[in-house]
Amino acid sequence: MFSSLENLHYRIIYNRYEGKAVFDRITFDPRMMGGRACIRGMRIPVSVIVGQIAHGATVDEVLADYPDLEAADVQQALEYAAWLTQEQVHSA
Repeated sequence: MFSSLENLHYRIIYNRYEGKAVFDRITFDPRMMGGRACIRGMRIPVSVIVGQIAHGATVDEVLADYPDLEAADVQQALEYAAWLTQEQVHSA
């Protein structure tokens, strides 16, 4: 699906079936933040946003701490974290 090295370095998670961006605000770049999931190519890892919410911060508090973020960024970070936890256990 990703045809160039640049697209591999800075990519968006795609829905395999429809070819549409599912998390269009979540980006990965191995040259930045160790390749961790970040918000819109900024040096703001998804894990930091989710961690703040998990520890009781409100969306408004997160937005105040990171003025470059938008409410939709926080929402998508939470959606991405929820998506990552959709594990399935298959018995042998």
